[in-house]
Amino acid sequence: MLKHWIDAAAARWGGAPYLEDAAGAGQLTFAGLQRSTQAWARCLDRAGIPPGGRVAIRLPEPLGYASALVAILGAGRVVVPLDPAAPAATLARVLDVARPDAVVGPDGSGLPPGPAVLRPPGADEAGEPARAGRTPPAGGIFLCTSGTTGTPKGVLLRDGQLSHVAGCVAIHHRLTPADRGYCCLPLFHVNAEVVGLLATLAARACLVLDRRFSRRGFWEMIEEQEITWINAVPAIITILATEPPAARPPARVRFVRSASAPLPPSALRRFEGAFGIPVIETYGMTEAASMITANPLDGPRKPGSAGRPAAAEVRIVQGVSGPGQRQVPCPPGTVGRVQISGRGVITEYAAGRPAGAIGPDGWLDTGDLGHVDSDGYLFLAGRSDDVINRGGEKIYPREIEDFLLAQPGVRSAAVVGARDEVLGERPVAYVVPAGPSRPGQLADELRAACEAALPRPQRPAAFHLVPELPLGATGKVARARLRELASAQPDTSTRGRAAPADGACRPTASATTARATATAAYRSGA
Repeated sequence: MLKHWIDAAAARWGGAPYLEDAAGAGQLTFAGLQRSTQAWARCLDRAGIPPGGRVAIRLPEPLGYASALVAILGAGRVVVPLDPAAPAATLARVLDVARPDAVVGPDGSGLPPGPAVLRPPGADEAGEPARAGRTPPAGGIFLCTSGTTGTPKGVLLRDGQLSHVAGCVAIHHRLTPADRGYCCLPLFHVNAEVVGLLATLAARACLVLDRRFSRRGFWEMIEEQEITWINAVPAIITILATEPPAARPPARVRFVRSASAPLPPSALRRFEGAFGIPVIETYGMTEAASMITANPLDGPRKPGSAGRPAAAEVRIVQGVSGPGQRQVPCPPGTVGRVQISGRGVITEYAAGRPAGAIGPDGWLDTGDLGHVDSDGYLFLAGRSDDVINRGGEKIYPREIEDFLLAQPGVRSAAVVGARDEVLGERPVAYVVPAGPSRPGQLADELRAACEAALPRPQRPAAFHLVPELPLGATGKVARARLRELASAQPDTSTRGRAAPADGACRPTASATTARATATAAYRSGA
């Protein structure tokens, strides 16, 4: 299907741009993509990598990275996207699971010993034509998930899954050849790959790739590039809403898409109030080839909701799958485990690993908790392993976080569980102030607000004011790091004061990198 899309786009829209570099470093037309696909097919044939063979990509520049990714897909191979900035140990874990036949990169520096390194071919590189019949729809994308502290799980998304979800994205967001999207998200994650690159290809539209997100000059760049939609994450939306420009942004921007993590309703209201641009909240995951649910472009859009099913089926259940276990569907409004099924959803993890969260009936347990309202809109309550058990009372961090984010003086917040000798766990809050603030004063104000509005079990036992939250590459809060900090810090529940702002959450090297990625600079080639 993807090869057909490439050929069809080149036949009708050959000279039109498909990918552009936001800094003006170059562009790739649909005809150029077709030539690149043919060149990659010749290169991989000569290297002895058959259709379905795995080719890892580790290129520093977003345009070259994206061009190689789509062209190798079109050549019928499986792409293994790598983080160009990842340390050798992380790369080794991924390569050990993915086991690619070759790696595409400028050289072998930074790579552990293993597969050969290929040089990207020129689109017009001379050579024997690709062998007839050697590019069936055997290609795909191989991604690794849940490998931060242990062995990653391999997720193989085939051509049919990718094209199905990319087509759903294009239809749901009404993308046309007149659209010009903007994406500064990491190209080694499924969002940028499917929602950005492949949905743009499905719509025969154009995608402008950026190396990093920067608040400075952002709207001027959007105006200059004639952008019509923006692929973003909550961290970007929150930053833009904090300091809106004096002038209104370009009227041609139809919407901003929010993914990767829940968007606080307070941030959504601030953004839409400041810019008048609708924010389309969505929900997706790697195992579903990205998009699962999405709010509609034309209302009703419900703040705090991930929308309705858009590329997969969704159900909410209670109970655990397994021999002798029974799962009961939840009625509207009741929180349970979110499960998904559909053409874009994997039926097993790669490399023969156990099915794990995939039940015998084909439904995949996402590990998320949430409920569906009477209109079919999904509301996420958090990850099942993030639930705080306070003396038997189940506490969902997002409910507390949304309340804190609506308070004056709060830019961002995260709530995690800390060990408690009596209750088992207690909620503690990490808060990033919106501006200059005396830690004790803001902590007292937040404590008073929580005591006035939240049930006792939901009131944080401590407030830690920090300069930043540790974030992952896609803008999600690194809750495991916060839980470690919460458990290591003294119990301040009886003191009612905040921990010092400079001591609560010192960024580690990974957190500093994540901050550059998610709050000051998204590395689109990373």
